[in-house]
Amino acid sequence: MSSKQENPFKPGAGPDPEMILRLREGRCHDPHALLGCHPDGPGFFVARAWHPEAVGAEFLLLAENGGPGRKMTEIAPGLFACRQPGDCPEAASYRYRFHFADRSTWETHDPYRFSPGPGELDLYLLAEGRHQQLFNWLGAHPQTRGGVCGTAFAVWAPNAERVSVVGDFNHWNGLRHPMRSLGETGVWELFIPGLQPGTLYKYELRTRTGELRLKTDPLAFRMELRPQNASLVFDHGNYIWGDREWETRRQDKQKGEVPLAIYEVHLGSWRRPPERDFPNYRELAPELIAHVKEMGFTHIELLPISEYPFDGSWGYQVSGYYAPTSRYGDPDDFKFFVDYCHQHGIGVILDWVPAHFPKDDFSLRRFDGTALYEHEDPRRGEHPDWGTLIFNFGRPEVANFLAANANFWFEYYHIDGLRVDAVASMLYLDYSRKEGEWLPNIYGGRENLEAIDFLRQLNRDIRRLYPDRLMIAEESTSWPGVSRAPELGGLGFDYKWNMGWMNDTLAYFQIDPLYRTYHHNQITFSIIYAFSEHFLLPFSHDEVVHGKGSLFNKMPGDDWQKFANLRLLLGYQFTHPGKKLLFMGTELAVRKEWDFASQIDWKLLENDERRQRFFNFCRDLVRLYRHLPALWRKDHEESGFSWIDCHDHRNSILIYQRRGNPEENLICILNLTPLTHFDYRIGLPETGTFREIFNSDAAFYGGSNQGNLGRIEAQALSFHNLPASAEITVPPLALLILEKENPQATD
Repeated sequence: MSSKQENPFKPGAGPDPEMILRLREGRCHDPHALLGCHPDGPGFFVARAWHPEAVGAEFLLLAENGGPGRKMTEIAPGLFACRQPGDCPEAASYRYRFHFADRSTWETHDPYRFSPGPGELDLYLLAEGRHQQLFNWLGAHPQTRGGVCGTAFAVWAPNAERVSVVGDFNHWNGLRHPMRSLGETGVWELFIPGLQPGTLYKYELRTRTGELRLKTDPLAFRMELRPQNASLVFDHGNYIWGDREWETRRQDKQKGEVPLAIYEVHLGSWRRPPERDFPNYRELAPELIAHVKEMGFTHIELLPISEYPFDGSWGYQVSGYYAPTSRYGDPDDFKFFVDYCHQHGIGVILDWVPAHFPKDDFSLRRFDGTALYEHEDPRRGEHPDWGTLIFNFGRPEVANFLAANANFWFEYYHIDGLRVDAVASMLYLDYSRKEGEWLPNIYGGRENLEAIDFLRQLNRDIRRLYPDRLMIAEESTSWPGVSRAPELGGLGFDYKWNMGWMNDTLAYFQIDPLYRTYHHNQITFSIIYAFSEHFLLPFSHDEVVHGKGSLFNKMPGDDWQKFANLRLLLGYQFTHPGKKLLFMGTELAVRKEWDFASQIDWKLLENDERRQRFFNFCRDLVRLYRHLPALWRKDHEESGFSWIDCHDHRNSILIYQRRGNPEENLICILNLTPLTHFDYRIGLPETGTFREIFNSDAAFYGGSNQGNLGRIEAQALSFHNLPASAEITVPPLALLILEKENPQATD
């Protein structure tokens, strides 16, 4: 079906032989200059079609009702051409029909007849590192161009010699669909007609050294379930959201003086179906949210759900920053999950990992044959603790990739906030490195100036574009101003995890109560710095893995003391200044440490009365926290807390006030030993009746039921530098909360 001529077109000079050679060898950076339709002398155009496996081709004008096509001449193996009178036709008005050696045929629109998708402004903003929504054009986007349905692909790979889209649709042949380079921007693009959502694809890149690299799309919206790792075309335009009420009221629910009680969840091990490895987002939502609402939490925080290859990383080694993991369903399933949370009044925070990425060769590592996303020098580019690679925050396009990813979760998935993982590792060039294993900054210091600038700009932009979203830093050092505005020299986060409080508190509670008297300053020290940042108090997954044991098993003593200590630990957390976070399973006082490969032992609630009572305690504590503004209204102001007595180290007793507005005042008493104290005098701010509104030692919670029968009468006897006082019973290993009784209130 083919006839070969050196130059079949008399009027035109014919295509450049060097360009043809580059196309056939997979080295062509501008296939559109050769392929498609081009003017060829006055009143004529030439059409060139490419399929390296074809033995013949026809040019089909669709207006001619699909009749016989014009036979195209093979001017080189797989490259066909025909010259026609008239102007270059529109892409929708013609097709190519390819013929193959097995006598099969295939028709397609011409992928090389379409103008570039990215505009000049898009490319300029990417190069500047300031494109807030680059996800709207980089990646794979189903769309219609010129009346032709297909998918537009665009990828940033500035050092590649050639980039092609490959997949099942072209037998993963990198010669079939080479992309067009858009010059110095480093962006490659191609519109492929006929490709629909669900199509598997990757990019094949030829490096400057001739190496072929097969890569997933850095902006893939969906990826295969591991161990497979291809990208999938996905259409984000189909899901209809139902959370408008939440969206309009989000600011009131999470900004300013509000309660924030977060339930941290690993979706794969919260609850899993017996017949499958993973639950689906849609089936998880009703069960999980019913539980969260019963407990009284305001938000859930999901361990990373951006696609990741290794289950054992729990999501902290991300390979698909723009794709929710396929373990639990497709992107619309995850939208349903978030939508369901919002419709039931629960916010959703994602764990986000911009500090590092894994070395898997199918992903970002040496993406175009060079250290594109990472640093070339391992003293800057490799993380010694996790065996991962560190982003080059000083490269504008890389910073843009990450910043736009944060925006993406807000835009496409209505996410309410991001908890930024491992911020400390981003701030310090010598993080977890010995002398000689790191490179100083331009001033000779250890601060990562590019990462600091990235975080400040990120938070500045989010505050401007999404003022009702939360940005939370997991930052474990004493870096100043993490939650201070960038304009004031801070990093700009809304909250910082209080890792110092968490470490000191857990260390203290693991001490036998007999010896706590010698460590009293360890439990009181946190108030010295409690208002230096906007803190969030976490008992997270990190504290119950890698041999650390569960929170329950960290507690000293027999089982009765373990339960009492754990109730007291959580009571201290929920009455201490700062927002709150608990990892799933804490409410069951689980004995085993967390295992990502198995679900929480929910049978404990059915079979163990002690854990049922402990569950009651956790539920009532979280609900009480939300109900009492004194516990959260002035979390970040010194006026929201004052000691009544922090000096009784002999008895290991703490007494403090939590305040909100003038009428919102609570007295908190903590007994950190298993001894009951009778007739123990405490100072009180005024005379009258105080109600004992919470007692962690109540029998209902599994305690010894010591207490004050619900009421305390304060006398005009000065004590603890306060005008009134009372003698009370202080239960063992317990928290009491007192509130001044309103004379107009009735029981």
